[in-house]
Amino acid sequence: MYFTDRTDAGRQLAARLDHLKGHDVVVLALPRGGVPVAEQVADALGAPLDVCLVRKLGVPFQPELAMGAIGEGDVRVLNESVLADTGVSDRDVAAVEERERIVLRQRAQRYRGTLQPARLDGRTAVVVDDGLATGATALAACRVVRARGAARIVLAVPVAPNGWPARIGGEADETVSVHEPEFFYAIGQFYRDFTQTADEEVMACLERNHAAHGSSAQDAEVRIPVGDVRVAGHLVVPEGAVGIVLFAHGSGSSRHSPRNRAVAEALNRNGLGTLLFDLLTEGEAADRANVFDTELLADRLARATAWLGEQPGLGRLRTGYFGASTGAAAALWAAADPTATVAAVVSRGGRPDLAGPRLAAVRAPTLLIVGGHDPLVLDLNEQAQRQLRCESELVVVPGATHLFEEPGTLERVGDLAAGWFADHFGGHVP
Repeated sequence: MYFTDRTDAGRQLAARLDHLKGHDVVVLALPRGGVPVAEQVADALGAPLDVCLVRKLGVPFQPELAMGAIGEGDVRVLNESVLADTGVSDRDVAAVEERERIVLRQRAQRYRGTLQPARLDGRTAVVVDDGLATGATALAACRVVRARGAARIVLAVPVAPNGWPARIGGEADETVSVHEPEFFYAIGQFYRDFTQTADEEVMACLERNHAAHGSSAQDAEVRIPVGDVRVAGHLVVPEGAVGIVLFAHGSGSSRHSPRNRAVAEALNRNGLGTLLFDLLTEGEAADRANVFDTELLADRLARATAWLGEQPGLGRLRTGYFGASTGAAAALWAAADPTATVAAVVSRGGRPDLAGPRLAAVRAPTLLIVGGHDPLVLDLNEQAQRQLRCESELVVVPGATHLFEEPGTLERVGDLAAGWFADHFGGHVP
C-alpha cells in the first residue's frame, strides 16, 4: 500500500513533476477519482485545473472490464484484444457508447456549467488520473487533448503496472508515475482509502482552483432553468471579472436588444461579466399580460441569479441588475426580496414606479439614468427615488430621449453603468 488517499497520492505525484514549474501548463484531471489527485499537482505547479472528460466502455456482461473508452470531440478508442476475447458485437458496443455519451454530456454540464474548456493551444497539458490499469481511458484522454491543440502531453499517475508507457503507444510525450509494481490487480489495492469520489468533491476542487487562478474568459449561449421552462441567454465573463450583471429588458424586447447589447459590451470592455437572457419564452411573450407582469419577470430574474451562482467558478462573483424601461421595475422588485444578494442596480429610462411599494425594501445601491428629453419618465424616477431607502443617485443625460438614440447618449449610459457596478462590486474600471 503506497498512498493514504488521493490527496496523499497527488502530493507524491506533484514531487515528480517539479520540472514543469514555470512552463505554460494546464492540469487536466480524469473525473472523478483523478480530480483530487490533480488538484495537488495543479497547486504545486501553480497551474489552472480542468477536467478531461472521457468514459470507459465496459463489457456489457462484465462492466468493470474496459473494452474501450470515449472522450469529448467524438473520440473513441477500442481494445481489439478484449473485443476478440469477449465476443462483444458492434451493436453491443454502439449501445454502450450511446449510454456513456449521455453521461459524458451530463458531466460536462455538471462540472463546467457554462465555463468553456481550458485553452490548450500551444500549452503543455498534464493529464492526471488516480492510477492506470488497462490504459484505455488514458489513451482516449491523450487523443482528446492532442485534438484540442496541446503542444506537449504529460500523462501522470500515482501508480501503474510495470512497463505501462508501452500501453500508451507514444500518445503522450512524457509519462510519469510514482510506483510501477510488478504485481498489479487493481488501482484500489495501493490506497488505504479509495472511497469513490463524489461529484460535489469534483466541483469543490475545480471551484478552489478557479478562485485561485481567476475565471477563464468565456462567451457562451446558455439555457437557463426558470421554474418549469428554460429560457435562452448569452453569458460573457471576461478573464478576471469581479462581478456579473444580469439584464432585465423592457416590454417587447429580448436578449437581442441592440441597446442592451451595446451597454453589455461597454461593461465587458471594463472587465465586467454580463448575462442577457429572455425573461419569457416565445409562447409566453405572445401574451401581453406576461410582458407587464412585474412579479413574474422579477421571479425569472431571481431564478436566473440563483442558476448563475451554481455555475462552477462563478458562484464567488458578485451580481448586479441592469433594467431598461419596464425591466427596471422587475430588477428593483427582485432586489427588494429579503434573500436577494444583488450588489447594485442600474435603471436606464426605467419605470421604477411599477415596482410599487417594494421600492422602500430595496437595499442594493441604485443608479437611475434618465434622458433629459424624457420628462414623463424623469418625473416618475424622481418620485421613485424619494421612496428608496438605499443609496441612490439620479443622473440625467442631456439631450437623450426615452430610447437614448441620440449620438453619444447610449455610450454615456455604458460609462455610468460600468462605474456604478465597479464601485459597488469592489473592482476598478480603467
